[in-house]
Amino acid sequence: MNTVTSTPINAGADKSTAPGRLFFLDNGAGRVLTANPDGSDLRTLIDKGPKGPDGVVVDAAAGHIYWTNMGNFKENDGAILRSDLDGKNVITIVPPGGTFTPKQIKLEKKSGKLYWTDREGMRVMRANLDGSKIETLVDTSHGDLRPGQDVRKWCVGIAVDAEGGKFYWTQKGPANAGDGRIFRANISIHKGQSPSNRTDIELLYEKLPEPIDLDFDLANRNLYWTDRGDPPRGNTVNRAPMDPLPGNRKEPEILFTHLEEGIGLALDLKGGRMFITDYAGSLYSANLDGSNRKTLAYAEGNLTGIAYVELPAWH
Repeated sequence: MNTVTSTPINAGADKSTAPGRLFFLDNGAGRVLTANPDGSDLRTLIDKGPKGPDGVVVDAAAGHIYWTNMGNFKENDGAILRSDLDGKNVITIVPPGGTFTPKQIKLEKKSGKLYWTDREGMRVMRANLDGSKIETLVDTSHGDLRPGQDVRKWCVGIAVDAEGGKFYWTQKGPANAGDGRIFRANISIHKGQSPSNRTDIELLYEKLPEPIDLDFDLANRNLYWTDRGDPPRGNTVNRAPMDPLPGNRKEPEILFTHLEEGIGLALDLKGGRMFITDYAGSLYSANLDGSNRKTLAYAEGNLTGIAYVELPAWH
C-alpha cells in the first residue's frame, strides 16, 4: 500500500468553519482519503489498499483510523484494518475470514468496542479495538448458509447508542424493491437467548427503497440515513425519530436529494452539518436540515464510508 498526497482542490475555501477533518473511502481503488470539511487539502492517505473498503471510523485520541474491507462477496475473506492518522503503520486487526463482508463500522470508545455489519454474513458484529473477542450480536440468516443469497437478510448500516443501551442497523433488501428496513436491539443479549433467536429486536421503519449508512443526533433523538434506491424516495438523506410511536409512525423526512447511489453519512452535530458520499464519486455537505448544500469534491472514484472528527492540530 502506498501513501501519497494530492494537490489541494479548493484553494479558495472558507477557513472559518470549526476545526475538523473528513476521512472517507474509495471502494474501487482501495483508497483511504482525507480532506478539510470544506473540501480543501484533499489527500490520499492509502493508495491501492485491500479490495473493497466500505466503512470507516476514527479514534482521534488514540490517533487511529479503522476501516472495513469487504473482500470477495462470494468468499469468506472480509477484514478490518487500522492505521495511524497519516495512513502509516497499517495492520489487520480482524483477519480475512473473521467476518464475511463487513460494511459500516462504528467505534464505542467507553467500552472499547468496534461494531460493524456483515452483509453476506447476515450479521451484526463487534470486537475489541485490537480485533480480539469477535462476537455476533444479531444473526439474520435463520439457518441460511453464507454467503447469504436472500438480500432482505443483508445487514448494511449501523449506529450505536451506548448510553441508551441500543444499537441500530439497516437491511436494505433488493434494489428498489421497497423492502428496506431499520431495526434496533439491546446491546446486551438477554440471558438464555442467542444472536439468532433474541426477542428484543424492534422494527422501526420498513418499506424503504434501500437504506444504507446510519448516524444519529441523540440530543434530539433523530435518526439519519442514506438511501441508495431510485428517486423520488431513493438517492436521498432521510431523517426520522429514533423512537417512533407504535401505530403512528410518520414517513421519514427527505432532507437531501439527487445523490448518485448515496452511501456514506457522517454528522457534525456541534457544527450543525452533515457530510455525504455517493458511489459516483462525489462528496457533499449540508446543514442538518438539508439546507446549504455544497459539492466538496467530485469524480473521486467510488466513494463509500465517511467519518468526521475534530482534529485542530492536523498538518
